[in-house]
Amino acid sequence: MHFVAFLLQNQPDPEMVKRMVPAFLAGCLVFAIVCLAVVILPFWFICKKAGFSPWLSLLNIVPFGTLILLYVVAFAEWKVVPVPEQAWYPPQMPPPPQA
Repeated sequence: MHFVAFLLQNQPDPEMVKRMVPAFLAGCLVFAIVCLAVVILPFWFICKKAGFSPWLSLLNIVPFGTLILLYVVAFAEWKVVPVPEQAWYPPQMPPPPQA
């Protein structure tokens, strides 16, 4: 923090700025990749469970891609068959033997 205050008080050295800019850009790139992974991974599993291709989750890379994917998932007909409800039935007694 003191380094930033020092830079704001004095004129920064051009050589120091030349070293800082690539480091800052590399940090921004790593941050962007982590943010994309945080968004793409859940959409990958949602698409897979909904019966869509999981590769649709890569739409999040495109601007407004997340919004498009949300509309596709929300309003499309899902290809997954719902699980039938399990009901408990008492065991059946076998019929009495016929004489």
